Amino acid sequence: MKYNNREAQFLGDKRSRLKEFTSLLSIVFEFIYGFRKLHFVKPCITIFGSARFKEDNIYYQHARVFAQHIAKEGFTVITGGGPGIMEAANRGAKDVSGKSIGCNIELPIEQKPNPYLDVNITLNHFYVRKVLLLKYSYAFAVFPGGFGTMDELFETLTLLQNKKISNFPVVLFGKDYWSNLLQQTKVMISMGTIYKNDLDLFLVTDSVTEAMRYINTKLENKYGTPLKIKTSKSRWWYGEKRTV
Repeated sequence: MKYNNREAQFLGDKRSRLKEFTSLLSIVFEFIYGFRKLHFVKPCITIFGSARFKEDNIYYQHARVFAQHIAKEGFTVITGGGPGIMEAANRGAKDVSGKSIGCNIELPIEQKPNPYLDVNITLNHFYVRKVLLLKYSYAFAVFPGGFGTMDELFETLTLLQNKKISNFPVVLFGKDYWSNLLQQTKVMISMGTIYKNDLDLFLVTDSVTEAMRYINTKLENKYGTPLKIKTSKSRWWYGEKRTV
């Protein structure tokens, strides 16, 4: 199937009014499609990380175990829907009969949805995908990854820093991997580009147990025990049905 990079066309340059309007409709349609598919999901935890890790990678294994834990606690696991860390997380959820969602992206080198998804949403626009991965989640786990993972991490931290989203917990897995980034944050603090308390927005750990304790504590402080998180009811007259 021919790859149709509508996002590159939209962001590439000025075009005719008709083409710009057509692109706008395409973007709106993707948002509506995603919102309809995910409106009734139970509270999610999003897991970010590299698409390039294989099953024998230690971070793949950690992501799978972490997802098992959060699924056992009743959360839906949501990822970018592809291979690597995303596959590990969705797979971990299915290991324990948990719910698993993927927001996949169309790429020039085809990224196939991994086989561990209850719901798969394939999108063309990265920013629509990021909105969906953020909108329905109450915590975020970031495993080692490349440019895409860094983009997702800093987008999330920027929104938290500026109070555009609630104070949800963020966990970075892999102390060795993130060590140079933590050194850079010290430079940023010294230069005044971030505040010292901005580092309170996330936890860096190698421990699934510590990560779960951190997430549960922050969510319990916010929503009480047991967690009182609002969910939506489907309305048949809107043609709605629950997906997960």
